[in-house]
Amino acid sequence: MEFESIEDVISRLENVDYIPSREIATVVFLAAATQKPILVEGPAGGGKTELARAIARCLGREKIRLQCYEGLDEAKALYEWEYAKQLLYTQMIKEKINDVIAGANSIAQAVELIAQQEDAFFSERFVLARPLLQAISSDKPVVLLIDEIDKADPEFEAFLLELLSEFQVSIPELGIRKARHIPMVVLTSNNYRDMSDALKRRCIHLYIDYPEPELEKRIIRLKLPGIDEILADRLICAINRIRSLDLKKRPCISETLDWAQALMVLKIDSLSARAVSETLNVICKHRADTELVRRSMDQVLSDD
Repeated sequence: MEFESIEDVISRLENVDYIPSREIATVVFLAAATQKPILVEGPAGGGKTELARAIARCLGREKIRLQCYEGLDEAKALYEWEYAKQLLYTQMIKEKINDVIAGANSIAQAVELIAQQEDAFFSERFVLARPLLQAISSDKPVVLLIDEIDKADPEFEAFLLELLSEFQVSIPELGIRKARHIPMVVLTSNNYRDMSDALKRRCIHLYIDYPEPELEKRIIRLKLPGIDEILADRLICAINRIRSLDLKKRPCISETLDWAQALMVLKIDSLSARAVSETLNVICKHRADTELVRRSMDQVLSDD
């Protein structure tokens, strides 16, 4: 069932444990209504990939994921020929080759006769579908997650344009394959490199930043319902002050959740300087960041 309104998006995402801002819900609603892809950018750990998972869950669709990386090409993203299977079939029917070339008066004629049978070996039977072809070939609508598109080469990004514009792909041996159902596409980017204007034009842009304190508190209470209310308030206050420091990597909501869970596991119910210092490795991923937070402990735990 598609979304009926922005409020419906909010309600259904919350029902699958994803609390969206109204901006996020608006973008999701518009993308579903206009069948346009969503390009989600923002710092790592901000919930971009989780948004795609939540959309799939609340729509009752299968999620198909393409993880991007440097060197990713069409064969890994779209399809490959199963050469081993083709070879096996060739070995099994090799005795039939004499029947095919019977009557040939030359090698050229024999080759021509064999070539007339090549459709038997370049058919759907031997195509190994990868995520992109799976998404447009599915009998039911799916959610296609193209994760970390910024890590793929610009050439691969250019290849995606046909898919995102027409929702069709060209397979030289088989022709054009059009989508049976247009998938809901979510592309994520951690800003490893800038996306092209051509790609951005085809998408609705969404930037997921660090959540506002009240939203972050709601997320923590949803994911960790047993957390002490006062501890959650102090933790959110501290994490926002830590983010204001000149860090190499500021902690995102995923680190906030990890930190809250660590404090609960350690049965720490008061956010003291010692408790923060002993658990900083959960939220700080660089030694320099850890040392900076320790030097700024008075600021982090200030009552102001």
